[in-house]
Amino acid sequence: MNDSQEPTRTLILGVPREREPGEKRVALVPSAVATLLQASIDVVVEAGAGAQAGFSDASYASHGARLVRPEEVGEADLVVRVRGWGTGSSTAPAEASHPGQIVIGLADPVGDPAVAREAAERGISAFALDLIPRITRAQTMDVLSSQATVVGYKAVLLAADRLSRMFPMLTTAAGTVPPAQVLVIGAGVAGLQAIATARRLGAVVQAYDVRPAAQEEIESLGARTVVIPLVPAASADEGGYARELDEAFALRQQEYLAQVVAAVDVVICTALIPGADAPILLTEAAVRGMQPGSVIIDCAAERGGNCELTRPDETIVTDGEVTILGPTNIAATVPHDASSMYSRNVTAFLSLLVKDGRLTIDLDDEIVHATLVTRDGEIVNDRVSMALMTREVQHV
Repeated sequence: MNDSQEPTRTLILGVPREREPGEKRVALVPSAVATLLQASIDVVVEAGAGAQAGFSDASYASHGARLVRPEEVGEADLVVRVRGWGTGSSTAPAEASHPGQIVIGLADPVGDPAVAREAAERGISAFALDLIPRITRAQTMDVLSSQATVVGYKAVLLAADRLSRMFPMLTTAAGTVPPAQVLVIGAGVAGLQAIATARRLGAVVQAYDVRPAAQEEIESLGARTVVIPLVPAASADEGGYARELDEAFALRQQEYLAQVVAAVDVVICTALIPGADAPILLTEAAVRGMQPGSVIIDCAAERGGNCELTRPDETIVTDGEVTILGPTNIAATVPHDASSMYSRNVTAFLSLLVKDGRLTIDLDDEIVHATLVTRDGEIVNDRVSMALMTREVQHV
């Protein structure tokens, strides 16, 4: 079914300043404005929206955007955000949404379906870029992959900064310095980028992923694959993501990885399951068995972490002198390039909603259907509805 709405004036796209604590990214960068203007979209940007990412108000203006106050962003037909939909949470922006407005951003509606209910109550049409399907046609819109690339890169730099030794092998007049030993857990986009970055810094890298199909990708980057015998055949879902496995295998994973981490200097954790808490892969006992001075960067901290001792946004040093970092928004620490990549994803996604200057929500389009979460005061996404129902049952 095609559902289109004829605009009565030029469509207006609003870009607010992100107000989530620590969020330095911006959803649209100045270079993208010209593309949108050509598509008959007028762009309004809250003054200062891109400042923390290195994009000045003058740059937006020179590319054709209008600089406005927060409330004027709230009057836009479409609003693009990095985090959340601005639906009234404690981190809600100063701009106010209005019924019928389209809001696009990362909101994790499967993991936190309450945000969808709030969006529905406000009458906005909310699109979750977290739900972009992993199909060939959607690659240019895949926000999770672009931001995960930043995460994997920066995680290795955080580890290198904390580690009391250097990554590469060096032969000097003072003797030979052996290379650091790095283990990457999870070989999705973030994990693969972590492997590549650690290798570029000269470390010896090995990696583990529950999906057997990941072995080829790991080894193509020059890392050695950690293989746990008897991996279940159904270790990945239809979208290629890891799925939750039975308790017996989970325990076997933990025991095997405890042996591996005892001999490494750095562990980068990136294993996530869509819509669920991060699996615990490193137990407290495993951490106790690590060498003094070792470093764990847990990129899954926002979902609870892959390490049992991880605390979100905290740095912990154990009695055994193992340092554990639990950053929850690593991409925001590289805001310029993370914003540029996000902006390209958003611009590609907008091409599905605006055609010939008309706002069109084509529910027959697989990408539109998968990402539309709320419309006309209702939650219209089956995955989010199921997650909300499950959450309500659990709290009864």
